[in-house]
Amino acid sequence: MSPGWKPYDATLKPAPAGTEHHVEIRADDTLVQEVAPGVRQRVWTFNGTMPGPVLRGKVGDVFVVTFVNGGSMGHGIDFHAGSTAPDGPMRTIQPGERLTYRFRADFAGAWLYHCSTMPMTQHIANGMYGAVIIDPPGLPKVDREYLLVQGELYLGEPGGETQVAKIREGDPDGWMFNGAAAGYDHAPLRAEAGERVRLWAVAAGPSSGTALHVVGAPFDTVYQEGAYRLRAQDPGGAQVLDLAPAQGGFAEVVFPEAGTYPVVDHTMRQAEAGAHGLFKVSVR
Repeated sequence: MSPGWKPYDATLKPAPAGTEHHVEIRADDTLVQEVAPGVRQRVWTFNGTMPGPVLRGKVGDVFVVTFVNGGSMGHGIDFHAGSTAPDGPMRTIQPGERLTYRFRADFAGAWLYHCSTMPMTQHIANGMYGAVIIDPPGLPKVDREYLLVQGELYLGEPGGETQVAKIREGDPDGWMFNGAAAGYDHAPLRAEAGERVRLWAVAAGPSSGTALHVVGAPFDTVYQEGAYRLRAQDPGGAQVLDLAPAQGGFAEVVFPEAGTYPVVDHTMRQAEAGAHGLFKVSVR
């Protein structure tokens, strides 16, 4: 990546105190960011980042989101973590307008949110997506938590004929973890040997999922779409956390020794086109 480039911080912070969380999310469609080594692209964002800000809480928490359209066209927002009629809070608002979107997190999981304005493929593909993490009850503490939101990369002028054609055909130029293809090759995630690391993931698509895999470190815990598929006390292990578009979950791993461990989408075409990063594991 170019000098001065900074990765999206994949470190997942604990859920804040309290049961009601107030957040402002601002849409913007004018920013230019480095989306792959040496490649700059105009992107559409929430709060200036791709993906947008992470919301985290517990089951039963209430989120009060002030959504502001600071862009140049209509935008909306849709939180999969909430149960509410779409007519009001998910409506498209025009530049300079705002609305209040209130929802209660009735269910645990790793949830997608995204722009709700049509064509959604275009708005999501250009960067308008993010994650809501609602902790399962009794979630154990671990040494580190990271979040990877995987998205597709379509180069070209956003909304231009060439880019729109690629989006409609589902033919991306690349795939990204947290808004940059191969970004964590250049700024690896960190851990120490023997630590338990929880790796959350959301597949933002808009049209492809992920088969998240850490080379050299099988998962002993897998939580997918609101349910545990595997727990540490079980005799089995898992090779991938497989997610369809808009799905989410987490996997846990204990790195056996110091070294460099690739984290990839094991859909190898997608890994080789950017859905690839590194864990640098040091001696504890």
